[in-house]
Amino acid sequence: MTNTTDQKAVIYCRVSSKKQKTEGHGLESQEARCREYAGYKGYQVVAVFMDDMTGAAVKRPAMTAMLSMLKSQRRDPHVVIIDDITRLARDIDAHRALRKQIAAAGGILESPNMEFGDDPEKELVENISASVSHHHRRANARQTVNRMRARMAAGYWVFHAPIGFRFQRVAGHGKLMVRAEPEASIIAEAFESFASGRFQTLSEVSRFLANHPDWPRADHVTVERVIELFNRPHYAGVIDRPDWGIHLQPAKHEAIISFATYQAVHRRMNVGAHAPARVNHSEDFPMRGFVTCADCNNPLTSCWSKGRSAKYAYYLCQTKGCPSRGKSIRREQLEGDFEALLRELRPTRSLFMVGTDVFRTLWDNRSQRLTHDRKSIESELRKVERDTEQMLDRLVETDSQTLIQTYERRIRSLEERKAELREKVSQCGKPLADFETTYRTAMTFLGNPWKLWDSPRYEDKRAVLKMVFTERLPYRRGKGYRTAATSLPFEVFRLLDKPQSEMVRAVGIEPTLLSEPDFESGASTSFTTPARLVSARQ
Repeated sequence: MTNTTDQKAVIYCRVSSKKQKTEGHGLESQEARCREYAGYKGYQVVAVFMDDMTGAAVKRPAMTAMLSMLKSQRRDPHVVIIDDITRLARDIDAHRALRKQIAAAGGILESPNMEFGDDPEKELVENISASVSHHHRRANARQTVNRMRARMAAGYWVFHAPIGFRFQRVAGHGKLMVRAEPEASIIAEAFESFASGRFQTLSEVSRFLANHPDWPRADHVTVERVIELFNRPHYAGVIDRPDWGIHLQPAKHEAIISFATYQAVHRRMNVGAHAPARVNHSEDFPMRGFVTCADCNNPLTSCWSKGRSAKYAYYLCQTKGCPSRGKSIRREQLEGDFEALLRELRPTRSLFMVGTDVFRTLWDNRSQRLTHDRKSIESELRKVERDTEQMLDRLVETDSQTLIQTYERRIRSLEERKAELREKVSQCGKPLADFETTYRTAMTFLGNPWKLWDSPRYEDKRAVLKMVFTERLPYRRGKGYRTAATSLPFEVFRLLDKPQSEMVRAVGIEPTLLSEPDFESGASTSFTTPARLVSARQ
């Protein structure tokens, strides 16, 4: 077929990835070499097909298109030119499958580097070359995996950066994941809100993300998507790849959330929400599900009623047998009474200043104990590390599949504890912010909870209900709310405000001592009551 002028040919080129296609010149050089060979042989090149897929795959878009063309012109066989045998395939099985498909479609395979044929010698050379290519691919893959495993063991994530992160070249680290805003802050809020109970269900988290103006519109947020995000330990500053023997390795990149928050989220996911939000909650009725009927103690429902010229919003009880069943309460009345209730919870200025002093004293007292706490945490960390080594030794020695699974679960639990303790050690003695910054938001809310309720955001209104009250609010039609069970800070303010309060007693001119319960050891730590607290009660 040498020097034939009417023989038609097609060129097939392949690189392993899209990056090689866009950033390299592999396809161009392959095509140039194949065209040079076609010119030498006197072939007429009628088409060029290019793929950017791994050589282990058989189904490729350009290969499929080329085979379709060859089949449609089977009466006029075309020569298929490849630059090298490795461009056809890098897997022995894929090579054999493609050779058969090209031959069945009427193609004649040729290459500048190899002479294909049916005689035993040529088949032997072809098979040896295909086997060598197969070996090189697997050896390269093994080497690549080993390098990736080693880099991950050193604390670097080597795969695609999850949402909230992006790769950036950093001196001394190479490519390092860094925060990508505003997604990182949004994800942090989602984690912390679910861990704290602000969001009771995964559905609430998905609605928060989907409705956030800065969340990428292309990312379709479902409950499954939220679970996927919550299962990524990257956000807590650790790397986890159990199949590579990497368990919660401290990462080099900056954490978006604390590991404690990550664990709290997973505990809530495992046990389920304690107070799930109803699927028919509407932003038009933020009190729904939280206010109960005073007669039957069942939650009130809500509805819109259509009048002659407008629609009207109502809360009502629908419990069978209840004396108040079907008796509606105007939304303006029920929520107006609630606003008045919130305003009554606002402490006086003197009590507010007392609360600020108490919090400051607790802050200072806790700061003084950090050195002792750090030593205790480090001691426990060393013990956990010893236990992990013992479990690993037992795992290596046993052949029982049941014991292996048991040891692996135990090791996983110990690694989680190690990650938690390492984080505590790194943060012990290093407050994230000073007292004023830490308590500013909290004290502002305690000073006037009505301001947050006045927010137009539905999530803020629900947050007020959860932070101020510990139980649902009973409401009696025509009379208003009954006694409400408030959370601890507001309960403290209420008790301090009682004229006969015995929480603080002025004993002569000596300062009174209060005790702060130590929830870890069961002991109590005394601190001096501020003078302002004494004067406020006198």
